[in-house]
Amino acid sequence: MKTILITGATGLVGQEIVKQCLANNIAVNYLSTSKSKLEVKHNYKGFYWNPSKNEIDTACFKDVDTIINLAGASISKRWTDSYKQQLIDSRVQSLQLLFNTIKNEKIAINHLVSASAIGYYPDSKTNYYEEDFISTEGGFLQEVVALWEKEALSFNNLNINVSLIRIGIVLSKDGGALRELVKPIKGLVGSPLGSGKQWQSWIHIEDLVALFLFVIKEKYSGVFNAVAPNAVKQKELVKTIAKVLKRPILLPRVPAFALKQILGEMSAIVLESQRVSSKKIESLGFSFKYHHLKPALEDLLN
Repeated sequence: MKTILITGATGLVGQEIVKQCLANNIAVNYLSTSKSKLEVKHNYKGFYWNPSKNEIDTACFKDVDTIINLAGASISKRWTDSYKQQLIDSRVQSLQLLFNTIKNEKIAINHLVSASAIGYYPDSKTNYYEEDFISTEGGFLQEVVALWEKEALSFNNLNINVSLIRIGIVLSKDGGALRELVKPIKGLVGSPLGSGKQWQSWIHIEDLVALFLFVIKEKYSGVFNAVAPNAVKQKELVKTIAKVLKRPILLPRVPAFALKQILGEMSAIVLESQRVSSKKIESLGFSFKYHHLKPALEDLLN
């Protein structure tokens, strides 16, 4: 395999993908909007870009045949009107800049593996979502993901194979959703959020990284859900974290209206229900190390 170019390489998921690439002797070039994060080491080189200003160091494409695209502003900040636009722009503009540079410079890329999110699927406590579901409804999260995926799929026009990885709730000891759920439970103020009956489709970060590299190695294109085989209800997620941490849950659930008052539209992240299938990637031969929530949490929290 040649060099992989990664956008968003310094984020939670990106850092773990970089580690696994280097451990497997796969060279990594990465793009960063922060010049202070640029490094040059063995098999690891940083290059500057600024998608909002259409700036990119084209040397980043040297020896690259595969791109992993993880670029995008965090959804875990309050959704003001200006930040909502940033959530869209940070995803769309980065892909547009890659597309236009590859096209104009006639760069030979074989495969784009682009992050997406299970936020594509509408809120439902009864649906079991597979990749072929066509979403025609929903709120802001669905809008963001639809625009993100549309931009990634445009790379097909350059004869580049495209894989979309719809990522669930990433469980990692280094940040993300799990850290935010652990804090109140450790402080004995944890409780289920909303009804507690909403489905939460999760994935251990180790499995997520393995899934990205599996899709690249096997050269699979198309849409893939990146979720563990066993989704859980929100109240079960909170109870299992508490059990692993050996902490009691003393408080009643936080009602949805209170979360909406505190978080505004962003409350959709914790209140929406998506039960998502992992059958497609498993049918292609991918094996999850962490099928069930408790062993995944024990690995991360103990």
